[in-house]
Amino acid sequence: MYSSTFIFAKKQFDDAFHRLDQEIASTAKALPGYLGEETWENAETGLVSNVYYWESLEALQALVQHPRHLEAKAAQDHWLDGYQVVISQVLRTYGDAKLAHKLPTARAG
Repeated sequence: MYSSTFIFAKKQFDDAFHRLDQEIASTAKALPGYLGEETWENAETGLVSNVYYWESLEALQALVQHPRHLEAKAAQDHWLDGYQVVISQVLRTYGDAKLAHKLPTARAG
């Protein structure tokens, strides 16, 4: 399993941003290998973190190379006051199983 974490500082979001964001989210969810996502906001810093989970790097790359994603990346300066992307390979996950039904997990394979 892989994760892509998109950390950003917000500027003003307009209707164009919201439309494009929804299209990209729908595209991601429809891609084979998409496992889920989480969003976090740090109230102290104002930073937002979107974490997407993928079965493979190929699945992640399918979104990264999608035309609507490329369009958003080219226009990010209109809506964001800086961003960073972290791509990680998930080595393991563990816990007490109380959240298992709410979190993405790697599929056996």
